[in-house]
Amino acid sequence: MIELVDIGVNLTNKSLLRDLDGIMQRALDAGVRQMVVTGTSLAASAEAIALCARHPERLVATCGVHPHHASDWDESTRVELEALAQSPWVRAIGETGLDFNRNYSPREAQELAFESQLELAVSSQLPLFCHQRDAHERFVELLRAQRDRLGRVVVHCFTDTGEALADYLDLDCYIGITGWICDERRGLELQRLVGSIPAERLLLETDAPYLLPRNLEPKPARGTNEPAYLPHILREVARHRGDDPQALATQIRANSARFFDLD
Repeated sequence: MIELVDIGVNLTNKSLLRDLDGIMQRALDAGVRQMVVTGTSLAASAEAIALCARHPERLVATCGVHPHHASDWDESTRVELEALAQSPWVRAIGETGLDFNRNYSPREAQELAFESQLELAVSSQLPLFCHQRDAHERFVELLRAQRDRLGRVVVHCFTDTGEALADYLDLDCYIGITGWICDERRGLELQRLVGSIPAERLLLETDAPYLLPRNLEPKPARGTNEPAYLPHILREVARHRGDDPQALATQIRANSARFFDLD
C-alpha cells in the first residue's frame, strides 16, 4: 500500500463538505493517510481548524489570506490571523502570495497582504505555503528579501517555467505538484521539468476540488477532484521522473512529515 499526504486540499469547499465522510474514507482506502486543509481567508482558516479538531488523526491546516482575498486585508485581519496561527492544528502560514493573472484584488493589496504574512511566518516560526501566478518576478523579489528569516517554504501547485523552478530551488523551496501534470495539453512543460526537482524537495497535492487529473479513468460523475486521486498523480510524477512509485511515495511522505511537522 502506497501511503501519502495530500499537502493541499480545500476541504472547506462546499462541494467537498457535503460528502466529507465519504471523501475521508475514500482517501484512507487509497492510502492518503493525512491531509493539509488549505486556509484561504480568515473564515476558511477558522473552518479548517474546526475540521482538524474533529479529525485530529487525519488533518492539519494552514491559515492565511489568498491573494484573491487580499482586498480584505487590514490590521484587524493581521491580528486575527496571528491568533489563528497559534492553534496546534496550524502547520503553515498561507495560502499567500501573488496572483497577477486574475487580479481579483489590486496588486498593491496583494503585496501588502503577502509581505504581512511573510512577517507572520517569521514571527510564528511556521512554514510558508505560497501561491504564485503570472507574478514570478515580484513574488521572488519579495520572498528573497525575507528568505534568510523564514523557515520552510513551499510553492504550491507549481506550473511555471524552468527558469522559475531554478529560482525556487535556489531559494531552497519545496515544490508542490498537482494533477496539472496529468494534462496532455497544459502539462507538457511540467512533465518535462518534474525530473529536475530534487526528490527531497518534492511534495504532492490534489488542490481538490480543483484540478481533476484529465487522464483519470474512470472519470468521476461529478467531475470533482478529491484526495483519493493523489496516488494517480504520484504514478504520473514517477513515470515522468523515471522513478519507482513506491520508493518515490516513501520519499514524498517523509518530505511531507518534515515540512508540516507531522507524526
